[in-house]
Amino acid sequence: MRRLIIEEPYSRPARWSPMVAWFALVVTALSTLLIRFGRIDYQSGFIALGLGLAIALLAAGLSLVAFVRIWQEGRRGLGSAIKGLILAALVLGYPAYMGLKAATLPAINDVSTDTDDPPAFSRSHAALTARDGRIPPDVPPEERELQREAYVQIAPLSLDIPPEDAFSLVRKAAENLGWKIVEAVPPGGRTGAGRLEAIDRTRILKMPEDITVRVRPRVDGTRIDIRSASRIGHHDLGTNAKRIRAFLEEASNLALAVK
Repeated sequence: MRRLIIEEPYSRPARWSPMVAWFALVVTALSTLLIRFGRIDYQSGFIALGLGLAIALLAAGLSLVAFVRIWQEGRRGLGSAIKGLILAALVLGYPAYMGLKAATLPAINDVSTDTDDPPAFSRSHAALTARDGRIPPDVPPEERELQREAYVQIAPLSLDIPPEDAFSLVRKAAENLGWKIVEAVPPGGRTGAGRLEAIDRTRILKMPEDITVRVRPRVDGTRIDIRSASRIGHHDLGTNAKRIRAFLEEASNLALAVK
């Protein structure tokens, strides 16, 4: 006599979860590549990127629903639900980390070692062309206060060497960090100050960010100030402060090496 074997039904959310998660992974990866290599404008790229993240959230939600149904109704598909959740987590992990930084860091996009008299960005033809005609706006005092509270270690760099030697170190540090130098004016003239204008790009999306470095003579050497400003968004997620710290460390190391 043949025995009838009744299989437990398969959870439909568990079946759909990995497929939706794979689609989210493809959408976010393509969006990231298109933005990184300049194949799409930033607004459209971020819309597509946001869509990919929303799809990943949907995949994670399907996995959670599947877990509940598998627990309550004994349905099959646990492995599929776990796979979908893992894929969704891969898509959402880095944005979640960025979201945490946004919640814990001040909402500013312009950082300077001199908060009272920040270095001004050059308005020369070369600098404006490199920045697509953009001049980073002046920062309100309340935002500078947010910077002082959050980044107490961001301060001018003082070196006991002549301004001309300090300017050479500034340029070398910028080159070592991979910045694109768009203008370099050695110290001299009426004020005796020099400046360097450069552009750096964010690590993943390669979005341009503007930098100006001011080199001023002092009685006992040289004072170096740097300002870094993001072109896109009102929250830099700490990238400008990180860039300034890297520059100050590189310039300090170069100064120690020549002594």
